[in-house]
Amino acid sequence: MKRIGTIDRPLTHDPRNQAPMTIPTAEPAGSATPDVTIIGANDSRQNRTREMQLIPEALARAHMHDRLREAEAERQAVRLISARRMQRRAERASMRARRALAMAVMH
Repeated sequence: MKRIGTIDRPLTHDPRNQAPMTIPTAEPAGSATPDVTIIGANDSRQNRTREMQLIPEALARAHMHDRLREAEAERQAVRLISARRMQRRAERASMRARRALAMAVMH
């Protein structure tokens, strides 16, 4: 049994497999536009398909770029924190050395 598709429920969603539109016989000849060829449509469809296939890859690349930027910012923050910590440690050591020198000079 051959099933016929309707407008709401087409037999297939692939435009290449759908039946071509025909001009109704009730219209006078020449009033309707001629059938459209789909040669250019195939190229654009193929291009669109290729672009659609590359979307997840581009999205993954963008996510990876964001993660790398976040990781670099995190590393920079960690380096800054450790540099400040080392600076405070050096300042404390310097103050101890100055105190020790002052004590040695005083006595």
